[in-house]
Amino acid sequence: MLHRIRVAMETKSFEKMGGEGGPIEIDETFVGGKVKNMHKSKRPKKSGMQGGAGKAIVLGMLQRGGMVRAKVIMDRTKKHVDPVVTGNVAPGSHIMTDEFSVYPHLSAEYIHEVINHVEGYVREHVHTNGIENFWSLLKRGLNGTYISVEPFHLDAYVTEQAFRFNNRATKDNPLTDADRFALAVSQISGKRLTYAELTGKVEQTETETEA
Repeated sequence: MLHRIRVAMETKSFEKMGGEGGPIEIDETFVGGKVKNMHKSKRPKKSGMQGGAGKAIVLGMLQRGGMVRAKVIMDRTKKHVDPVVTGNVAPGSHIMTDEFSVYPHLSAEYIHEVINHVEGYVREHVHTNGIENFWSLLKRGLNGTYISVEPFHLDAYVTEQAFRFNNRATKDNPLTDADRFALAVSQISGKRLTYAELTGKVEQTETETEA
């Protein structure tokens, strides 16, 4: 049931981040279980392209003053990083990343500023502290609340944390737990999770239902 609620938390939008909005911080993090334990459909083809210590990799994009989007990726090569970034961030946007070598070679053109973490974590307005804070919240939830997460379920937990972050209570928007639950339930139409999909035996699909 909880996984079905997490499916309802997915917010699929054709609208890309960036444009004339605030800068977008992009970063990856290594999470939890080893890649060898992932379902074979999600396992990297080359073991050398895994995250640190064979862990799963999550790529995230956070627009300052706005929303975050994050997704588990196969590896850190351009082949898997580029489609996620260019599929979510509008060309011409202002992006900020660390010195990871893939980002300067994205297929779309961006105004790109880099913070070298060997030299420091903030250079005037250039930093990735916002997305780093999201990683902290994600890992606190995974390690403190759920204790152990199966690697092939990781995307669902990332989706949940992104939903919580994007609908967190703020001074200007004092959402309650009831508000967030009502929003999640309102998004359930057209979404379905079978037992085979839940256990990783088949890829998850989205079905449409009539209103």
